Amino acid sequence: MKRSPLPKTVTPLADELLSGWLTRLAVTNHCEVDELLAHIGVDTRQVAMLDFEVEVAATTAEKISIAARVASETVQSLTFGTMTQTEALMTAQVAFQSCPDCSRRGIALKQWRKLWAFDCQICGTRLLSILIKPDRSRISEKLVRRARSGAGMLESAVTSNCANKLRRAMRAATYAKALKSVRADTAFALQSPRPDVRLFCLAAIAAAQSRPLVKAAMFSTGLDGYARVALLRAFEKEPRLLAAVDRIVLRNRERLRRAGV
Repeated sequence: MKRSPLPKTVTPLADELLSGWLTRLAVTNHCEVDELLAHIGVDTRQVAMLDFEVEVAATTAEKISIAARVASETVQSLTFGTMTQTEALMTAQVAFQSCPDCSRRGIALKQWRKLWAFDCQICGTRLLSILIKPDRSRISEKLVRRARSGAGMLESAVTSNCANKLRRAMRAATYAKALKSVRADTAFALQSPRPDVRLFCLAAIAAAQSRPLVKAAMFSTGLDGYARVALLRAFEKEPRLLAAVDRIVLRNRERLRRAGV
């Protein structure tokens, strides 16, 4: 059955997700996304699932391209292409943050799904959790600055494919999430809906670039039993790291004891 083109079309933005563009296309044509897909003749499953098609089926891409009057290649470019194992780990399966300004216009970018994404590449506004409304008054600017720096370091580690940089970054984030008593894996902590957890993990990546064991020891001083167990669980495969941290903690305590502090 031949489908007629939509009355109106919109031009995809650079780095835009297929789900976001289809949403904008639906709004422009005064309908819901499911109605839009039904009209085009595409399965009305959750539209977000289309974002992770390694390659949208040629027939599906063609149907969308004809309806929206854009090239089929353009439709396929709006999905996440083939990714390495690391890139897949660093890409959220579902949206966890957005730009408070651009999202009002129905925009959704691929960049926002990256675990290191911090500021909107369109307007520069800091990305915020879409699940929990942040209390800006409770988040210090110092933490935000350090988290932004850590996010940049994480991006550099992934895009440069440097195993040592990535290992150090993820180790720092793992340590930080253990301090926050987060039991989920580190990748989840980096996309946590709790701003304090995500920011703390990113800030830890920045802190770990300089004398990481000493700084870990500073954080470890005064830990309660639960947090200590969480750290042991987090680093069960790296006992030498925790042993080194423990030695630093003991030396610091002895130094303070002798100083009478």
